[in-house]
Amino acid sequence: MKASRETPLLSAGALLWLAIFFAVLLWSAIAPRDRFTWVLEVAPALIGVLVLALTRKRFPLTPLVYVLILAHSIILMVGGHYTYAEVPLFDTFRDWFGLARNNYDKLGHFAQGFVPAMIARELLLRRRVVNGRAWLNFLVVCFCLAFSAFYELIEWFVAVATGTAAQAFLGTQGYEWDTQSDMLFALLGALLALLLLSRWHDRQLRAFQPRRD
Repeated sequence: MKASRETPLLSAGALLWLAIFFAVLLWSAIAPRDRFTWVLEVAPALIGVLVLALTRKRFPLTPLVYVLILAHSIILMVGGHYTYAEVPLFDTFRDWFGLARNNYDKLGHFAQGFVPAMIARELLLRRRVVNGRAWLNFLVVCFCLAFSAFYELIEWFVAVATGTAAQAFLGTQGYEWDTQSDMLFALLGALLALLLLSRWHDRQLRAFQPRRD
């Protein structure tokens, strides 16, 4: 009698995902520039990985969305380590192009639209919440703008509650239109994600469609 093979708890892809996530998290946690800012910035990534762990069996996501979530988590952890206004690479970009500020926060807000757009798209399609691609795209963009606005409210609340301790978290760098431009970058991220990734996403979603005998 042949011994039955046990199904591994995690696939090779999932193990690689976790290895990258926790390696970057460990690096990020070692002597961050501001510990309070690190906690604020990294908290969404930690909440995200917990949600993914709890829903992995009941509602697994497409590989594309998992990769995007990992990329967004890395952006958060890098920003948490250095603070968004002091990421060295973007200081270099500022000096090269004669910019007035370090724009790493704009990358973060672009990702805040780009990644949630695909998460929302997957949930809406798989749960069959909406019919018609025009309405789907409209609702995805609305969700991303609402999420961006909600995050700005969180930043405002933290700033009011903690005073000057939240300046690194806000990362405005004296720019008076920072909140509005953050939301614009989230909007651009959502639109670009829908434009570039929808077909690729659709191909991966077919794996979750019921088979026809």
